[in-house]
Amino acid sequence: MALDRWIALVILMICLAYGYAAFFTMDAGLAPFMKRNPIWPSTFPKILSVLAVLTALTVLLGLEKGAAEPKPMEINYRRLTEYKLGQALMLLALMVAYALLLRPFGFLLSTLAFLTIGSLILGERRLHILLPVAAIAAGLVWYLVQVVLGIFLSPWPAFMANGG
Repeated sequence: MALDRWIALVILMICLAYGYAAFFTMDAGLAPFMKRNPIWPSTFPKILSVLAVLTALTVLLGLEKGAAEPKPMEINYRRLTEYKLGQALMLLALMVAYALLLRPFGFLLSTLAFLTIGSLILGERRLHILLPVAAIAAGLVWYLVQVVLGIFLSPWPAFMANGG
């Protein structure tokens, strides 16, 4: 089996576990008044898990490859050192750092840093474009979550929030 299908199988297993949690365990602790709402906190995870399972099955069964297309070059796991593993590992480390620093640094600063450093890792060098775009993206996402959805998301570092 090709490497892409093995990866799809792993993703399928993760999505099935995520879907099980979304469909059967997330709504158990809901308050009674929330059970009458048309959209529950588990609605998006349910949709996401179904779409992810369908996508993983599409790759696993090979449905994404058309019959008329020439066979694309497959990833050769014996030549992994020739791929840009350094960038991928740095991005994974950056994601972990983002998750750990989100609360102490606040959403705006940590998201701005994540977007900027991630873009630099991927090769973007025009900081005069990168910084305003990252700042606008972080601010827009914070605004949508905080104001539109009404979910509290601390924008500032922990030492600036709550008076100390």
